[in-house]
Amino acid sequence: MDFESMEEFERELRQSFERRPAPPRLKRRLMAEAQRRREAFLRVRALWWQRIAAGVLVAALVGGGVWWRQDQVRRKGEAARAQVLTALRITGHALNEINSRLAERDEQDREK
Repeated sequence: MDFESMEEFERELRQSFERRPAPPRLKRRLMAEAQRRREAFLRVRALWWQRIAAGVLVAALVGGGVWWRQDQVRRKGEAARAQVLTALRITGHALNEINSRLAERDEQDREK
């Protein structure tokens, strides 16, 4: 490197390190951009919380629906079981009546 190019390099280096005033409205633009980014971040964050809340709500509704359906099936099953038991008791009672009548008839037939 020769002397002139070295001086040119130093001059450019000094110029690049010189303090210059900021362009007008730079601070306002930077603050506005920071505010815009902050608001965008908060909107995205709120959107995620809304999605999470909606997911929890849907899961609760589906879970409640499944529970309700199982409860209805269980209740219907219990009612059907009670009806079958009642029918069996009635049938058993009717069969006992018939057996006792048949036994009486057999006894009467033996006595004759």
